[in-house]
Amino acid sequence: MANVAIYNMEGNEVGSLELNDAVFGVKVNEHLVHMAVVQQLANNRQGTQKAKTRSEVSGGGKKPWKQKGTGHARQGSIRAPQWKGGGVVFAPTPRDYSFKLNKKEKRAALKSALTSRVNENKFIVLDDLKMDEIKTKRFAQVLANLKVKKALVIINENDKKVVLSARNLPGVKTAQTNTINVYDILKYDTVVVTKDAVATIEEVYA
Repeated sequence: MANVAIYNMEGNEVGSLELNDAVFGVKVNEHLVHMAVVQQLANNRQGTQKAKTRSEVSGGGKKPWKQKGTGHARQGSIRAPQWKGGGVVFAPTPRDYSFKLNKKEKRAALKSALTSRVNENKFIVLDDLKMDEIKTKRFAQVLANLKVKKALVIINENDKKVVLSARNLPGVKTAQTNTINVYDILKYDTVVVTKDAVATIEEVYA
C-alpha cells in the first residue's frame, strides 16, 4: 500500500496514512483516462452552432443569366456557395456531441487518475480543513503552507465557509467526494484532500 504523509493547515506533518491499493494503487489505464476526459468535454459542448445551407439563405430563385451566349460561366443561383451571400457547403447544424462510457470504465478511469497523482507525489492529505469565517486570504495561506498554487481541493461535505473562501482564488477549485471527475483531477497540478474524504473515496470506489 502507498503511504502518504498527513499535514495540518499550517503545513506541518502530523502523521501518515496508508492508501487502499484498490483505489490509489491500480495500473494506470491511459486510454480510459483519455476517453473519460474526451467524454466530459464533449458532454459539456452546447452543440448549438448553425450556418445556413444554400436551401436556407434568402433569394436566388431566378437564374442570374441565361445558360449560353453570355461569355460567363453557367450559374443557376446567386445563392450558390461560390457567391457572396451564398449558402455554406456542409454547413454546421445543431447536434449532440455527448456519448456514454459504462460505469466500470468510468470507475477505472477515476482510479487511474487518482493513482497517477499519488505516483507523481501530487496528492496531499490534510488532517482537517475548517474555516472559522469566510476568508480568502486565510485559505490562500493554507495553500501557501502546503506549497501549492493550482489545486483541486476535495472535501467530504459541502462546507460553505471553505467553498466560498476558495472561490475567488485563481487556479483553485473545491469539490465534494461525490462530484470528483477525471478531468479536474488531471487539470489541477495538485490534489489536496481531507483525511475524511480519502476514507469516503475508498469506501465508494474500493
